Parts: sequence; C-alpha cells; structure tokens
Amino acid sequence: MEFWKLFFVALMPVLKVLLITALGTILAIDRFNILGQTARKNLNTMVYFVFYPTLVCSNLAETITLRSVVRLWFMPLNILLTYVIGTVLGLLLVKLTRVPNHLQGLVLGCCAAGNLGNLPIIIVPAVCKQSGNPFGDVIVCTKNALAYASLSMALGSVYTWSYAYHLVRLYASKFCNEAKIAENSMENPMPITKTDAENPSTCSTGSPFVSVVGDKSQSQDHFKNFEIHCTNSDHGKTREVCAQKGEMMMEQVKTLVKKINLMILFTPSTIGTMVGLIIGVVPQFRRLLIGDKAPLHVVEDTTVMVGYACIPLVTLLVGANLIKGLNGVGKQFAVIVGISVMRCIVLPGIGVGIVKGAIRLGFIHPDPLYQFILLLQFAVPPAVALSTITQLFGAGVGECSVIMLATYSCAAVSVTLWSTFYMWLVI
Repeated sequence: MEFWKLFFVALMPVLKVLLITALGTILAIDRFNILGQTARKNLNTMVYFVFYPTLVCSNLAETITLRSVVRLWFMPLNILLTYVIGTVLGLLLVKLTRVPNHLQGLVLGCCAAGNLGNLPIIIVPAVCKQSGNPFGDVIVCTKNALAYASLSMALGSVYTWSYAYHLVRLYASKFCNEAKIAENSMENPMPITKTDAENPSTCSTGSPFVSVVGDKSQSQDHFKNFEIHCTNSDHGKTREVCAQKGEMMMEQVKTLVKKINLMILFTPSTIGTMVGLIIGVVPQFRRLLIGDKAPLHVVEDTTVMVGYACIPLVTLLVGANLIKGLNGVGKQFAVIVGISVMRCIVLPGIGVGIVKGAIRLGFIHPDPLYQFILLLQFAVPPAVALSTITQLFGAGVGECSVIMLATYSCAAVSVTLWSTFYMWLVI
C-alpha cells in the first residue's frame, strides 16, 4: 500500500483518541468541573475494579483458546523487554540530566512502563475498521485485534504493578531515608546509627500491600541464641522457656507474613485475565458461556456490555488528569524532553530491531496484525497507572502530571508516524 494511505489509516484512530481526550480535559476545567477531583477518583475506582477486569475477561474468554495461547507466547517476553530496555534508557537519562533523587523512580517508571492498556485496545481495532486496512477482513481483524490488545492490557497491568511499582517504591524509600537522616542530623547532632537510618519511623511505605521488612541479621541472631539456649538449659526449664520463645517466634513469623503481602500482584485486571483465560482454554467452560447456543450466553453478553464502557471512560480520565500538568510545563524541562525522546523515538526504534530479529529467528508466527501490536508496544507513552503510584508514595505527583501532558502530546504525532511505518513494515 502507498505510504499516505497507511498514514491516514493510522491517523484516524489517533484522532479519535485525541478528541475524546480533549473532551475529558474540557470537562475537568474549573468552569465546568464535571470531571472534578472527586468525580475522577470515583471513576478511577470504577474503572480499576469493574470496567478493566470485565473488558479483559470478556475479550480473552471469547477470543483466546489453548492453541492461540501457545502461538502468543512471545508477547509476555516482548513486554518484559520493553520494561527492561526502558529501565536502562531511564538510568541513562538519570545520569545525563542529573535527575533529583525524589524524581529518579518516576523517571525510571515513565521510561519502563508503557500504556499497554487503553491505547492498543482503542487504536488496533479502530485500524481494522478503517476502509483499506492492511490486515484483511474487518470482522476477523477486529476479533483478533481485541484478543491481542486484551492480552497486552492484562500483561501490562501485571508488569506495571509488579515491576514499575517497585521501581518507584525503591527510590521513594531511598529519598525518604535520606530526608530522615538529614532531619535527624539537624535536630540531633549525635551520629545516627545505621538502624535508625534504614528504618525511619515517619516514612510511609506508600501502599497497604507492602511494608518494610526488619533487619534479617537481627532475626538470625535471635534464632541462633534461641537454639543455643534451648540446647544448654536444664531439661525442666527448657520446655517452659522454649515454649515462650516459640510463641514469640510464631508471632514474628505471622508479622512477617502480613508484611510481605503478594496481593499487589493480584490486581482486578490480573484476576479478570485469569478468569478469561480459564474460560477460553477449558472447553467445558467455553461451551457453557461462549457462543449464541451457550446456556449462559447472557452472562457473556452482560460482561461485554459492561467492559466496553471502559474504553471511553479511561480516555476521558486521561484527558482530565492531563489538566493538572498545564501549570508546570516549565519545570524539569530537560527531564521531560528526555523521557519524551526515550519513549517516542529511541524505544520504538529499538523495538523494530527486536521484533524483526524475532521474526527472522522464527519466534513469531507470520500474522501481520500480531507483529503490528508487538511493535506498537514499544511506541506507546507512559502508563497512566504511574499517576496512581506516585500518589501512593507522595513523590513527584506534580511532576508526573507534567510528564504525562508532555509525553501524550508528543505521542499524538509519534504514535501516528510509528503506526504508519509499522504497518508498512509488516505487510
């Protein structure tokens, strides 16, 4: 196909996203205040707990089978590569621009975590619906596009909350410790011990799911002393003392289990992914729920209806959240430009080499639409969830809004151009 025809095919979905985003921004300004702070908070909660999981679950259940799972094995690896390479680029940017300590986690998160959710699920099916799309029949293309984009959304959610979340947490905790040391040194000229510096009492962990674990060496010494004491004590006293010590250790174990809570990995989108994959892969569940002749077909229809509300709502919220960055565009200019360059130029270019190399090695099956979405995963702007993560830790909230505004403004052009090039590349 001619380049300009591909360009207009890629441009139309991006324009739809821009129009809905602009509407969200207008609804959030003070004059209208329809999407004010309270409304955004409530809608974010609905999207996170209801609309995202149902959209992912319904699309995966309808389109994913055991055979397709085997064929799509490269997508999790591809997304992991986007995060790892983005982190390396973020570290390079931190060194070059001398990013302040409290923003380093945010910069790494923005470079690593891409918007693998609502953008692909809007752009890719919309490309299929354009006249003259390069991916064949509209119905088949749209069905496959929803399956690929839903899997991308689910995997992106898992990686963001298990990888990018801990990147931001690590640097936020480091900055919190340094601030605590500086505060104590000003209030008390006495030297601060390592234990005090590493266990600040005023620093928040930022999330109810994760807490800081105590010093391992102290726990090991405690167990060792307990073992020696139980060996050397008199037999009569040993039982009573060891019983008390055993109860103390059990309490410590229970506390440790509560602190190390892995529920952060099981977000609603992840649970929706697991349910959708089980329904799609297990033939019994598929016959029961999927298809016009399925006994519980009404359940699937209801889930699809609720899930499709996610796409316009999330896009409106993106526009509403961007308005917070309008007042601070001049701050951290070098960092903003650096993140935009890394995500909009450098990372998509690296993605071309990775995906084409995987195709040459036979890791990816010859489906142009599948190859297109793998390439698109390198070209999307930062994940919207980073705004929520920075709010959890209270580090770089204002800067995150500015970065989102700048990167999404650049992405309006870069995603169109890269999508055009990707379509020309895979057909």
